[in-house]
Amino acid sequence: MNINLQLKNMKIGRLSVIAGVFLLLLSTSACSQQKQLKNHVLFYSSFDGTVTADISMGDAMLYTAENYKKAASAKPGLHNPDVVLANGKGLTGDALHFKKANTSAIFYKAYENVGYSNVSWSGTISFWLRLDPNKDLAPGYCDPICITDVRYNDAAMWVDFTDHNPREFRLGALGDLDVWNPENINDEAKWNKRTVTVKQPPFARDEWTHIAIAFSEVNTTNSSFKLYLNGKYNGVIKDVNDPFTWEAENGKIMLGLGYIGLMDELTVFDKPLEAHEVNIVYELKTGIKSLFD
Repeated sequence: MNINLQLKNMKIGRLSVIAGVFLLLLSTSACSQQKQLKNHVLFYSSFDGTVTADISMGDAMLYTAENYKKAASAKPGLHNPDVVLANGKGLTGDALHFKKANTSAIFYKAYENVGYSNVSWSGTISFWLRLDPNKDLAPGYCDPICITDVRYNDAAMWVDFTDHNPREFRLGALGDLDVWNPENINDEAKWNKRTVTVKQPPFARDEWTHIAIAFSEVNTTNSSFKLYLNGKYNGVIKDVNDPFTWEAENGKIMLGLGYIGLMDELTVFDKPLEAHEVNIVYELKTGIKSLFD
């Protein structure tokens, strides 16, 4: 009996050691993957105390203009009293707060900050939003983010809230207008092929929601655009392969078009994050800055 008990205890002990080693390996692997992600950050704005980006490969300044038609005369900094830094309201630290439906041009310059290439362009856009779309937004569509050199329907990636009741959330990836819609007419089939729609998105006024757009091999015949919400895959745009032809120096990371709510932790990676990497970013407790600790 004692021998059997000793053998049983030995087995339990060995299993405990194996489990401990396994957990250590998992922890070490996760930590290693986190640290590797920092090497792929092109652009990062924490909005902590300043709207100037913490990390940038190009211009780090945020710009404001009366509207996008007057973007050439934009001034550095925030110059709209309805868009402010909200002290202590961020995922961690501060956040960018759009207090009323924004009609001004508020943007970072995309040149060198998003890794654009007319040959093969890949990357990930990551950010957080906090709002109740059905209670906080003004009537009409709104685009929390749109990345383009011209406008939303011409070589542009964006996410928006629709004017449906209840509101839907969409990812759009629309290539050169003169290729995908040369007549510039309302074509629902073409439009739906270039969007991903989430009918019941997980946004809430008292919770932060993470959004990631992982795009791959744009400007090739194998492009794709994947949408993730709170670390979960929500759909893909593929088999379209419209060219995205930019005047690269005119590219912009447009923020808060018609948006009302909070935004934080805006990040651009130079690679399309895999699902487990998106989840790593989602699980970061103190934001992207923790990758650099």
